[in-house]
Amino acid sequence: MKVLLIGSGGREHALAWKLSQSPRLGTLYAAPGNPGIAEVATLVSLDIEDHAAILRFCAENAIDFVVVGPEAPLVAGLADKLRAEGIATFGPSAAAAQLEGSKGFTKDLCAKYDIPTGAYQRFNNAPKAKAYIREQGAPIVIKADGLAAGKGVTVAMTLDEALAAVDDCFEGAFGAAGAEVVVEAFLDGEEASFFCLCDGKTALALATAQDHKRVGDGDTGPNTGGMGAYSPAPVMTPALVERTMKEIIEPTMRGMAESGHPFSGVFFAGLMITAKGPELIEYNVRFGDPECQVLMMRLKSDLLPLLYATATGTLDQVNAEWRDEAALTVVLASKGYPGSYEKNTPIASLPQAEEGAKVFHAGTALKDGKLVATGGRVLNATAIGQSVGQAQTRAYALVDGIEWHNGFCRRDIGWRAIEREKA
Repeated sequence: MKVLLIGSGGREHALAWKLSQSPRLGTLYAAPGNPGIAEVATLVSLDIEDHAAILRFCAENAIDFVVVGPEAPLVAGLADKLRAEGIATFGPSAAAAQLEGSKGFTKDLCAKYDIPTGAYQRFNNAPKAKAYIREQGAPIVIKADGLAAGKGVTVAMTLDEALAAVDDCFEGAFGAAGAEVVVEAFLDGEEASFFCLCDGKTALALATAQDHKRVGDGDTGPNTGGMGAYSPAPVMTPALVERTMKEIIEPTMRGMAESGHPFSGVFFAGLMITAKGPELIEYNVRFGDPECQVLMMRLKSDLLPLLYATATGTLDQVNAEWRDEAALTVVLASKGYPGSYEKNTPIASLPQAEEGAKVFHAGTALKDGKLVATGGRVLNATAIGQSVGQAQTRAYALVDGIEWHNGFCRRDIGWRAIEREKA
């Protein structure tokens, strides 16, 4: 099978690494890819916003299957255009991608189909949003409605913080994403990430994971796109997985089909496990980053047939098998992230990959033959172990083998699970 993978981040490197192991794979192309992906795929310098160029490349190279990694091309309708040309595509239509593209859309769907989530209101102007916030009090959550690259969410512990977050949105801190704001109740509990493939009528639960959103040790500092993750998430017991499928995933799948936008792709449900059980924080419509890295490390099955079955409506004919071991990934980011940071800083050397331990590239490039850091989140040191503690030890051994003076990371990824293991 000739496969084109869209994207250039750590998630895409993990997908490329796993896809490259498939006996069903002929050629793997990646657009635009990164230096890590180049080890397992042929890089194609396509602009992923230029849908016509992507369609042209697929036609000229007889591409059988396209896997769309990031959310922006899905929200922009790339999957629709590919499917219209008869190309099997992993990823939802633009209409179904609203589950991630609009926080308000998802909240309205939850209200209609009785999916457990925090109470909310939608606002298109600051004075009304602020009046509602003053009425509700803190803690409270403020979200830019649209895509803000993981940065449009403020969990405000004080009223002043909440009011400032509203100003940020309406004053353009997140561009068009902040033109509408969703204000929702603060949910107290433990967060978990739940992944599930869906072909519009069948849902196949994948593994669970937990990520660390805040930039600093002890879960302090501003939210980021994720500073590390591990799988499985101990909080997600088999009973909670069953409840999540029944109370959250299945009604969503049904609701999307009934609205005329059947969902095909991966549901990434951000959950809060509260005293009432699992509640939906938000949906993403692609694999998480950095959760994808730990999922791919643990997946025993061939990834390609799983994604292809999702894209072709035959998910009821496949199964996913997982390694029993835990996996953990540590994100190395550029100093200053999630604020401004220096670009093109040199990465002198990376440790060799070994069985069950690998550094994935997230924001790197080659400049004059030298590896440089181009992004906020740059590398993902990922390893498996018999326990989360062991996986953590191996992942940090990889971190310590990376020579990059402008990089930093948290040193406590997996702390919750490790405390549980010691208990």
